[in-house]
Amino acid sequence: MSELRIRIFLLAATMAAAAGGCCLADDVPTTQTGETISALDGERQPLLHWSPETAASELTPLLVFLHSWSSDYQQDNSKWLKACAERNWIWMHPNFRGVNQSPKACGSRYARQDVLDSIAFARQRWKVDPQRIYLAGVSGGGHMALLMAGHHPKEFSAVSAWVGPTDLAEWHRFHTKGGEPQKYAVMIEKSLGGAPGTSVGIDADYRDRSSVFHLQRVADLPVSIWAGVEDGHSGSVPIRHSLTAFNAIAAAHGNPLISEAEMSELSTLKRLTSPLTSDQARDQTLGKSILLRRDSGESMITIFDGGHESHPDAAFEWLSTKRHAVTDAPGKSN
Repeated sequence: MSELRIRIFLLAATMAAAAGGCCLADDVPTTQTGETISALDGERQPLLHWSPETAASELTPLLVFLHSWSSDYQQDNSKWLKACAERNWIWMHPNFRGVNQSPKACGSRYARQDVLDSIAFARQRWKVDPQRIYLAGVSGGGHMALLMAGHHPKEFSAVSAWVGPTDLAEWHRFHTKGGEPQKYAVMIEKSLGGAPGTSVGIDADYRDRSSVFHLQRVADLPVSIWAGVEDGHSGSVPIRHSLTAFNAIAAAHGNPLISEAEMSELSTLKRLTSPLTSDQARDQTLGKSILLRRDSGESMITIFDGGHESHPDAAFEWLSTKRHAVTDAPGKSN
């Protein structure tokens, strides 16, 4: 590289850093560390954030992105962060009690409060557009995203959830082999105090932390659910979790459900023998063949030809179309 090109490169890097901390080497922004104090128990929770310079003076969309099951706020979710920064949205990456292996993690009311607190953190610092407060997550983050949608539907403008477990008791059973709990089942037990059926109280906690029992409350909140048909075969979360979650929304809306026969075909044959017209939709940003797509109000589900994976551009494309006013300030988790 010539001396002139080196100088140009360094100047561009300096300008990019001043504009928002982007690293030109990989176009992924450099995040900053922040902290919230729980409105429920006073515990301090770290988070990572990034914002465009204009967020200080202009209404700006906010994306709260949730880390996966076995990780915390330091997880590398750079492809989602990069997609967020490319659109000049504020990025918030909360900890919500870290890895799901302790009682206050795994979708507890304390973890849910941490997500609400992260929104308050953003609204205190930048001009967050109250009609564009978005939530997204993958795997364990998908679990938490749908749980927040069910417990706090008025706090978000839209939610995009990918390949997440939605019924923890069923997921525990899936990861119990020959009577012995495997990795994820063990983590669930550490979080909830035992296996399903241990006690009435523990079973109630399983329901509290499983979105399928709460999604009937989403009302007009737009929720998109995404899953690859191979998940549960080569991945850790069977697609039935996504299908039953969508049915909870559709039932509350009074709309047609995905039938048991269709669920069975997708889970075993990995295709529908009699797909609907909507199931043959095209989605250029997803870049995958669609095997099932259904809508209920502004919510939708997509089962695609893939596995335990996510596609940020498809999520952002969908989220970008949603405007939905939220309350003035996040409340307390129930």
